[in-house]
Amino acid sequence: MNVLTGIDLPPDSPGGSVELLRDLYGGPEPLIPADVFMLAPEDRQAPDTSGSPALLTVPGKTVSGPAFWAYVDRLGAAVRDRYPAADHDVLHLQHLAFGATAALQQVFPDRPSIALVHGTDLLFAEDHPTQAAVLRETAASADAIIVPTGAMADRLRRIAPVPSDRIVHIPWGVPDRLLAGRPTGAGHRAEREAGVLRVLYAGRLTAEKATSGLIAAVASLPGVELSVAAPRAEFAALAARSDLSRVRRLGWLSREDLWRAFGGHDLLIVPSLRLEAFGLVTIEAQACGLPVAYQPVPGLTEVLGRSALPVDFGDFTALRGRIEEFLRSPERLDDLAAAGLVNSGRFPLSRTAGDLAELSRRVAR
Repeated sequence: MNVLTGIDLPPDSPGGSVELLRDLYGGPEPLIPADVFMLAPEDRQAPDTSGSPALLTVPGKTVSGPAFWAYVDRLGAAVRDRYPAADHDVLHLQHLAFGATAALQQVFPDRPSIALVHGTDLLFAEDHPTQAAVLRETAASADAIIVPTGAMADRLRRIAPVPSDRIVHIPWGVPDRLLAGRPTGAGHRAEREAGVLRVLYAGRLTAEKATSGLIAAVASLPGVELSVAAPRAEFAALAARSDLSRVRRLGWLSREDLWRAFGGHDLLIVPSLRLEAFGLVTIEAQACGLPVAYQPVPGLTEVLGRSALPVDFGDFTALRGRIEEFLRSPERLDDLAAAGLVNSGRFPLSRTAGDLAELSRRVAR
C-alpha cells in the first residue's frame, strides 16, 4: 500500500499535527511507510526532495481569499513535480483544511483519501471563510474522516454536514517506548515539602492556548516556580504585553528534551481556552509520571477525565487554593501521577498506526 501525505509547514514547526506526522511516518522504520512532504524553511532557496519528508519550496503561504488559491496552485505544481508517477493507493490528508489538503485534492482528485481532523482545522474554518470552504469540500470528498475524540466529531458537524458512517474514531497515541518507561516517583518531593511547586506550561502561546495575563498570574502564585516551554517568538510577543519576569523560559524543546523536562517539574498546566483535538502533551506528561491540571474544554475532558485535575484557570482564587492544597499535601500529586500513568496506557501509538493502516487498506480497495 503506497501512501502520500504532507503538511504545508516547515519540519521544525510546533504543533500536535507535526508531531503526529513525525511519529506515524518518520524515522528509519516508520509505523506507516509513506511519501511525505512539508515546506522548506523560508531561508532555503532550493527544494530538498532527496529525503523524508521532501521539502518543497513554495512561497506566498496564506489562508484567505484569492491569494490562498494561488498559493495552492503553486503547492500543487510542486507536489506534481515531486510525485509525477501518481502511483499512490491512498492519500492521508493531515487536515480537513489548509494548503496541503487543497493541493492534494487538486492534483489527485480521484485518489482514495482519508482526512485526519486536528483542532486547528475547525478553529480556522470557524474564523476564515476560505478555510471553511476547503473543509467542507474535503469533508464531502474524503472516503473517511478520522477524529481523535467524539468532541471533534460534534464540532465538525456544526461546520459541515458529514454522515456519521464516514466518521471514524481513532484516538491519537504516544510512542510506545515512552509508555514502556513507566517511571515511578513524582518529581521533586522534597522541594514540594519545602514549599516549592515546580509548574510547567508546554505548548503554543496562541490566543486559544493561554494569555499573558494567565501565565503571569500563575507565576505570581505563592510557592510556584513556573517554566514555559514554547516557541521563542511567541514567548517574546507574550512578554511584550505582560510582566513575565518571574517565568523561567525554556524555549521550544525537542520531543526528548520535553520528556526530560517533565521529570524536573511537579505539575503540568493546560489552560486551553477553546477546543483541544486530543492534547498529546498531556498524555506524554502522564506517561512520564507528571500530574496534569487542565481547563475542562471539549476534547481534554474526554481524554483525561478523572485521571487529571480539572481547574477553572479563570478563577484565580480557586487556582490559588489548589496550589496551596498541593503544597500542604504533596501526596495528592502522587495520586494524580498514578492515575495519569494508568490513563496514558490507553493510548499507544502502535494502536493508532495499526487502526489507520487497516482503514487505509479498506479505503484503497
